[in-house]
Amino acid sequence: VVKFLLRFQVYCEYGMVHVRSEKGSSKGKDYCILFNSQWAHLPHDLGKASLLQLQDQTASVLCSPSDVPDGGFNNQIPMVMRGNCTFYEKVRLAQINGARGLLIVSRERLVSSFLEVLPNLYLLPQSFGSSVKGAMYAPNEPVLDYNMVIIFVMAVGTVAIGGYWAGSRDVKKRYMKHKRDDGAEKHDDETVDVTPIMICVFVVMCCSMLVLLYFFYDHLVYVIIGIFCLAASIGLYSCLSPFVRRFPLGKCRIPDNNLPYFHKRPQVRMLLLAVFCVSVSIVWGIFRNEDQWAWVLQDALGIAFCLYMLKTIRLPTFKGCTLLLLVLFVYDVFFVFITPFLTKTGESIMVEVAAGPSDSATHEKLPMVLKVPRLNSSPLALCDRPFSLLGFGDILVPGISCLACQEF
Repeated sequence: VVKFLLRFQVYCEYGMVHVRSEKGSSKGKDYCILFNSQWAHLPHDLGKASLLQLQDQTASVLCSPSDVPDGGFNNQIPMVMRGNCTFYEKVRLAQINGARGLLIVSRERLVSSFLEVLPNLYLLPQSFGSSVKGAMYAPNEPVLDYNMVIIFVMAVGTVAIGGYWAGSRDVKKRYMKHKRDDGAEKHDDETVDVTPIMICVFVVMCCSMLVLLYFFYDHLVYVIIGIFCLAASIGLYSCLSPFVRRFPLGKCRIPDNNLPYFHKRPQVRMLLLAVFCVSVSIVWGIFRNEDQWAWVLQDALGIAFCLYMLKTIRLPTFKGCTLLLLVLFVYDVFFVFITPFLTKTGESIMVEVAAGPSDSATHEKLPMVLKVPRLNSSPLALCDRPFSLLGFGDILVPGISCLACQEF
């Protein structure tokens, strides 16, 4: 008898149950399950898995013979609720009454260190009707995750483009300084020279924000989302403005006025660009939880933000570069490897905040990551990690280091 659990135990592996209706032309749907491979060996290919009748017994916990329906479970897979007795008792009753397998369903959330999954197998009768069949299998994880290749290309491309952009800016700035005629380009080539004091203040702010997010995540996460929308709009505007300025249309300026910012009489095309960038951020902010396509906007805004930071930030001294890398190293080591010894749950503050607390009421995630959905069908993608993530820090720190190599 196959025993399946929809809750984490000491030893378990991810598997999948493919469910389809006996009526109609439904192609079926895969659901996440957990199973013990020491008790049951599932086929790796769906084509080799037995398609058996699923019997909805979620109104029962299958702890006594009275819970068994008339006629038993002849070559069927009953679905029963968790609780009231041991798993051994449930399995024994199912086996005695002719079951080919057993699905033990829990209405509680399935929690891992990265993601919360709602076990919704108990909704099968409502989704597929009363007559459904299921095949249980555990496909192997792919050797190569193509989504990781996409993230690698995006990250390396961002560092390369940002480095080239910043380098060409510095060359142009030196040339204009030599010509003593940099007034016209001064605004476009503004940079921020990072000093040791700014680095210390930045790290203290990061530490404070991380600790505050750990304790008040559900409230501050919306503040971080708002800051990301604003910063991403500025970054997208900065990245697109050089291309918009090449267009011959829209060079006219708005009329004289006393409004903030508009009193500078910006060009119509630049004003339209600003509206477009803000609109993109607003659209992402509204539909940020749409897994099918919102990740594309998040990645585009994230790359634009990283490019803007690489173009703007400048480390003028080798001492500042060394200090930045050193304090970031200490910051990472402390919040990833030391804080597990200080928290009650044993989880690091960095991982808890980056993944979102398991007890979060909002289930919101921090947006400072590039995310790409897993392109391969696998239990890991279905059950635990449907997206591959890369934080902005893993792009900005190598990018700033490359800029420092160019600078010195």
